[in-house]
Amino acid sequence: MDDLSGPHSPGPFEARYVAFLETITRLRPSLHRYCTRMTGSVMDGEDIVQEALFDAYRKLDSFDDSLPLKPWLFRIAHNRCIDFLRRREVRETAEAAAQEPDSVEPAEPIGAIVHRAVEHLVLLVPPKERACVLLKDVFDYSLEEISELVDSTVGGVKAALNRGRSKLASLPQTSRPERAVNPEMSRLLHLYVERFNRRDWDGLRDLIAADARLLVADRFSGPLANAPYFFRYEHMTTPWRMAVGKVDGQMAIVALRQDNGMWTPHSVVRIQVAGPLITRVVDYFHCPWVFAAAGSVVVEPS
Repeated sequence: MDDLSGPHSPGPFEARYVAFLETITRLRPSLHRYCTRMTGSVMDGEDIVQEALFDAYRKLDSFDDSLPLKPWLFRIAHNRCIDFLRRREVRETAEAAAQEPDSVEPAEPIGAIVHRAVEHLVLLVPPKERACVLLKDVFDYSLEEISELVDSTVGGVKAALNRGRSKLASLPQTSRPERAVNPEMSRLLHLYVERFNRRDWDGLRDLIAADARLLVADRFSGPLANAPYFFRYEHMTTPWRMAVGKVDGQMAIVALRQDNGMWTPHSVVRIQVAGPLITRVVDYFHCPWVFAAAGSVVVEPS
């Protein structure tokens, strides 16, 4: 798995792009944390980070390197989050929040709600308020920096912060709702895990569409049929197995590694399906921050 170039390239990521990823290693968890809280999914959050970083890499030659890199990357990731939320049919909510007057002077804020619960509760407020609360109360950006990131005014950011904080303060501490389970997805996940653990690669390929795509985050993007993906797992020296599980309530495959006789979650894999076949596999083996950002990981007993 250690040599599995941008997310849209047809093979291993080019060395220059991998070097770019290494230079921003310390920023990655923060970017992922922000995208995760904007979307409500550690896996969707990482997918957006992957897209944002490749977009940034392609624009790197035009970036003014006298400016700080972090706000630039956050803005690209923020814009990707908004695009994602709109595609997820929340366009009307986002637009309604954006149309509220930006010139309102808010009352003195009720106080920053800086605890981990706010990162989950922000999903219950509109995207603009969500972004402002996260950037101010979790990531400690200034009002001026936030206004640039969300393409608003300082007055608009203050108003969004006041609205968001007030709404959050009035919300009950509720648990994350369970996501609806797609029966076909569940069936394929269980078959995939069963055959993966038996190293039945031919049987596994029977579940996968001929044109299925593979993304090994930070390492490889291309057709699954020609990738050395299963070979890498088969020849790993550390004992491992797969299990069906839920990561923040979202069904996924959890890769377990054996350590001192104990099986512990190491990484997560997600699949996409169309009809009776798997059309895409995304493996976050090289992204340990995905699990670190999850609020809950539940593994089904084998």
